Amino acid sequence: MPKIVIDEGRCKGCALCTLACPKKLIRMSDKLNRQGFLPAVFPEDCSRDCTSCALCAQMCPDVAITVFREGKGEEK
Repeated sequence: MPKIVIDEGRCKGCALCTLACPKKLIRMSDKLNRQGFLPAVFPEDCSRDCTSCALCAQMCPDVAITVFREGKGEEK
């Protein structure tokens, strides 16, 4: 199953990843991170709908998103 890991400590809440996701699976949190930003979050229940296209990771200026491909365990 595809998996997206967002480092909430690195995320500054720019929301570019939410715009890049073609399935609109990434959302902004309603809780502040250590830096005082509302970070992006990827709900666990969205994994089944993720295509692991990695557009979110490519768009992230803070390199806070890692995308894993389905069944391979390799980063994309």
